[in-house]
Amino acid sequence: MTTRKITVLGRKNHAEAMRVAAGLTIFGHEVRLIIMNEKVAENDENSKMAELLELAEIVPETTVSEMDDDLKYLDSIELSKVLIESEQIINI
Repeated sequence: MTTRKITVLGRKNHAEAMRVAAGLTIFGHEVRLIIMNEKVAENDENSKMAELLELAEIVPETTVSEMDDDLKYLDSIELSKVLIESEQIINI
């Protein structure tokens, strides 16, 4: 099996994006998760998925400038670079 550079874009369902990103690491893929469009809601489901990301050693990034978290902010140029470097992009 070939490992790939995969970027997961969390646009509408952040919890599902976190779950998918963590799951992809099982196959040894290099996975980046980028939170988009709005802040991640503070609820039990998202908290559980955030713990799963920690176990999978994924550090989420964001394009949302208003994020209160310590997530790395990607401007449009940095986001473009990430997408160009990715072998596969998953939009959730």
